[in-house]
Amino acid sequence: MSANPSEPSGEIIEQLKQQLDLTERQLGTTKQRLQYAELKIQVLEERLRLKRIQMYGPGSEKLSNEQLELLELEPGVSTAEVQAESAREPVQPAEKRVRQHPGRQTLPAELPRVERVIGCTDEQCVCGGCGRETTVIGYEESEQLDVEPAKYFVVVTKREKRACKSCEERGVLAAPLPPRIIEKSLVSDRVVIDTVVSKYADHCPLYRQSAMLERDSGVELSRQTLDGWVLRVGELLMPLAEALRQELLRGSYLQADETPVGVQMHDGNGSDHLAYLWQYGQPHGAVVFDFRMGRGREGPKHFLGNFDGLLQSDGYAVYDSVGGPKMVHACCWSHARRKFVEAVQLHPQDAQAVRIVRLIDELFAIDAEARTANLDHAARHILRSKKAPALLEEIKAAVSAARATSLPASALGKAANYTLALWPKLTRFLEYPELELSNNLAENSMRPVALGRKNWIHIGSQQAGPKAAAILSVVETCRRMNIPVRQYLAAVLPGLAETPIHRLPQFTPIVWASQNR
Repeated sequence: MSANPSEPSGEIIEQLKQQLDLTERQLGTTKQRLQYAELKIQVLEERLRLKRIQMYGPGSEKLSNEQLELLELEPGVSTAEVQAESAREPVQPAEKRVRQHPGRQTLPAELPRVERVIGCTDEQCVCGGCGRETTVIGYEESEQLDVEPAKYFVVVTKREKRACKSCEERGVLAAPLPPRIIEKSLVSDRVVIDTVVSKYADHCPLYRQSAMLERDSGVELSRQTLDGWVLRVGELLMPLAEALRQELLRGSYLQADETPVGVQMHDGNGSDHLAYLWQYGQPHGAVVFDFRMGRGREGPKHFLGNFDGLLQSDGYAVYDSVGGPKMVHACCWSHARRKFVEAVQLHPQDAQAVRIVRLIDELFAIDAEARTANLDHAARHILRSKKAPALLEEIKAAVSAARATSLPASALGKAANYTLALWPKLTRFLEYPELELSNNLAENSMRPVALGRKNWIHIGSQQAGPKAAAILSVVETCRRMNIPVRQYLAAVLPGLAETPIHRLPQFTPIVWASQNR
């Protein structure tokens, strides 16, 4: 029997199957390309949003992509306008409770009080009913913070001179001068100290201080003159900063961080060299800055020497092979959290990133509970051992899941890879009770450098770098330890150049403060 001519032959059916398979493969390839394109677009959108946030400041983090796009159509928009828009509170439901006012702020009790009595008027001193004189029965008191502007004056120092009228050959004797920071200087030690503190604690550049001095006192002193004072103070403080370094290394726990700073090279190119200030400190203790022309391993290797304690830092690889053979390297949860927060800022609806940030916040809440209860390290360790392990397992599982479903180049993918790569160092706080979850205290010590960098722009030369680092070490240690920096500098700087090296540990801020309470 012959085949039905209306039915397709086997050859045609096979061709149709091949075409169908080819179409399915092409569709699969197209789907894969589409998925890849979508992920690539996501990464590019993340980079664009991050660039816009960097352009318009931290306040723009709360703005949507559409709002950020509109900002680019207004090139004259100011940072203040961006912050005002982002700070605007959304309309709250009517049933939401109104936030209570915290009440009037009180002024510090340790500030001196100057009383000013305001008497009643003549009409108030006479009773309106009987016409007799009224009696003072008390006072209604109020307090306001006041200030006396800086007052410049000239100190005239008269040194007594003596001579024996019977022994003229013995000559004349004059009272010895007390030691000064800068011998034969036109200004007193207090003016020199004020200049240093204004630059490195209040971030006021020298050219501005020179203009203020001329305006308020009528004395014209160039920026170069003020710069000479600062360099002299830095030179005097360098051996003291070394004594402070030795004091730090005798401890068992250090936090470290680094930040870039421009250095004027005077080589005719007109561009600054990118140097670094490395900061090492004890939590709630002393701080030492170390100036280095680069960001290589030589800096921390030289500073730490054979340090065998705990070193906490970010994930920068140079910290891995420094210190002594027994040194333990721990990492910072704030750095890990910050990367997931960045992912949330780029994609506020990303449930995975939002959940990971919430879980890390719960980890920090354990230490917050310990601080509220005023627990010591041993008691905090017990609390951590009870609550943290299960939470850490949940965090690790969530981060692993995020890495598996994210493009490696995306913000979430980078955050997951960073956290999992450092996981053993992030969990070391379970073994060491004194270890903090983060080295935020070290980062806080970098803020004066960042603020100053915006004002004094750069360090004047490579030779000035170690001197600036020594000044920053003393100023920041005094700030951390609540030591009055002007009082401290006035006490230790005069005569410091003649102080033997072996006595310098007696003059570090912490030792000085303990002896002068």
